[in-house]
Parts: sequence; structure tokens; C-alpha cells
Amino acid sequence: KPRPVPNVSSADQSSLSLFPSPTRLQENLRAMGSDKKDKSSSKKRRESDAAGTSEKKRQKSSSDAPSDAEPASPVAVYVSPISTPMAGDKLCKKIFKLVSKATKAKTARRGIKEVVKAIRKSQKGICIIAGNVSPIDVISHIPVFCETHEIPYCYVPSKELLGAAANTKRPTSVILVTEKAAADSKEEYAEVMKGLTGLKVTF
Repeated sequence: KPRPVPNVSSADQSSLSLFPSPTRLQENLRAMGSDKKDKSSSKKRRESDAAGTSEKKRQKSSSDAPSDAEPASPVAVYVSPISTPMAGDKLCKKIFKLVSKATKAKTARRGIKEVVKAIRKSQKGICIIAGNVSPIDVISHIPVFCETHEIPYCYVPSKELLGAAANTKRPTSVILVTEKAAADSKEEYAEVMKGLTGLKVTF
């Protein structure tokens, strides 16, 4: 026998209406999927914006940093007021070139003790003195010593550059390029000697 259909009251119908229909469920699922897509797209947009901002900051910092191709600004060097005559830039380059060759040929005397000893032994040559030696009393007697023995001398701005020209990492206060260097590098020796004749001692 067929089962009798129960009578559904109005209250029961209202409770049944709380359950959505299949079409309603599909619409709700579509809406939830679109919300997830919107959230993921907004998240990706925020990440891309953050990446773009960091890239701009990195480019700005790299543009502000000094380039390797640009020449370094010259460093100010303290030079004693008694450092005269002082060699110019062109003469300094020639002097450093001569000192480098004389050091390789072992025809140069480096340091205060060696220079003073060589001058006392009547060795002739060109005396190069660093102008930023402190205290200056360490080398203040060398110009007078050179004038007494008729040895031409001049100052260069930096003891560090003078030491580098002599192929040493230590700063050098004074170097005597002996006349034996003229046999190995005649042109450089003659150019430096010619440049020294044009310098004048001024106080």
C-alpha cells in the first residue's frame, strides 16, 4: 500500500524554507569563488607594489653611490710650512717614476739613516723629501745637509706616495737617488734635474 503523505503545517513549511535550493547553493559557491579570486588578485597586487617600491629604492641607492668609473676626489694632505721647494704635479710624476726605476736598479737610498750616511760618504744625486712628515724636526736637518754638500733636493706632498714609488708599503720620509741611476735611466734623471733647477726656495 502507498504510504500516506503527511500533512505539512505552515510552521513546518517555514522551517523547510531555511534550506536553500540546489540553484541557490550553486550561486553561493560562485560568489565564494569570486571573493577568493578578488582576495588573491589584491594580494598579488600588493606584493607587486611592494616589489616595485623595493626595486626603486635599490636603484636610487645605487645611483646615489659613487661609481667605480668616476675618479676619486683628491684627499687633502697636511704639508709642513717649511716644505719648500715643493714639486708640482707634473714634476712629482717624473720624480716617482725615477724613484721606482732607481729602487728596482738598487741605486736609491731610502730612509733618514741611509740617506745621511750616503751623503756623508760624498755620494751625489737627487734628494726627495716628503712634506707631510710629522714632527718635521725628524727631517729638518736634511735640507741644510744637502745644501752643504751641494746636492739638489725638493719636497713631494705625501710620504705614502713616496713609499709606494719606492715599492714599499711603508711611508718613506726621504729618498736619495744616486748618480748611478743616471746610467740606467738617463732621460728620467735629466728631466727631474731640469725640473729642480726651475724650483725656488720660498719662505
